[in-house]
Amino acid sequence: MMTAQEQTRIGEKMGVRDLNVYYGSFHALKNASLSVGENRVTALIGPSGCGKSTFLRALNRMHDLTPGARVTGEVILAGKDVYAPGVDPVTIRYRIGMVFQRPNPFPQSIYDNVTFGPRLQGEHNKGKLDEICEQSLRRAALWDEVKDRLNRSALGLSGGQQQRLCIARVMSVSPEVILMDEPASALDPIATSKIEDLITELKKEYTVVIVTHSMQQAARISDVTAFFLLGELIETGSTTDMFSKPKDKRTEDYITGRFG
Repeated sequence: MMTAQEQTRIGEKMGVRDLNVYYGSFHALKNASLSVGENRVTALIGPSGCGKSTFLRALNRMHDLTPGARVTGEVILAGKDVYAPGVDPVTIRYRIGMVFQRPNPFPQSIYDNVTFGPRLQGEHNKGKLDEICEQSLRRAALWDEVKDRLNRSALGLSGGQQQRLCIARVMSVSPEVILMDEPASALDPIATSKIEDLITELKKEYTVVIVTHSMQQAARISDVTAFFLLGELIETGSTTDMFSKPKDKRTEDYITGRFG
């Protein structure tokens, strides 16, 4: 019989239970609990400094890299707490990939960017790496734009292309979950639209959690929305319900533009 910790709800990909994050003595995230649905896009919204990115980075142990940061609580993936003793944070980051606010391609070729992760994991078969590169770039809706210049520097791509390359790089190691921290905030409207279309496609194969400052973007692409305020997760619900009939007045005030 499964323990209570191992039990996950039907359709749940990740279960976050009583998550707290401290930066030194500052309590940045307070007792946040959230069920992340499989093959769903979950959007995290709220004003600047409210805990969205702090929550997101806790999901794949990015805070391990922050001096003075401390995390308590549970993040359950496939029945196991990613913070349990003996769990390798590097392995977790392969399973739970991260796309950052600004595109951060390596100063290498497009091909080397996409195949970096698989090579690090020990894959050196050229045919297999070629296949991974093409498949990842196709999934990122970038293959047709770059297939004739795979050996050129990734830094020569436009901002929007660089961000899709970073998404391809994450997908190259077959993650289960993709985290995105405002992935379109540095992009123009056309590039933003391409990223949004891509996210809608990604949820067919992956579970996506995205931080966004744009409520319009959350409404367009997400299935579930979670509202954060002052380090607390105030309310979670289907995106339709959250934007049409929020239960908490603070959520309503934020969505209607009364603050934030």
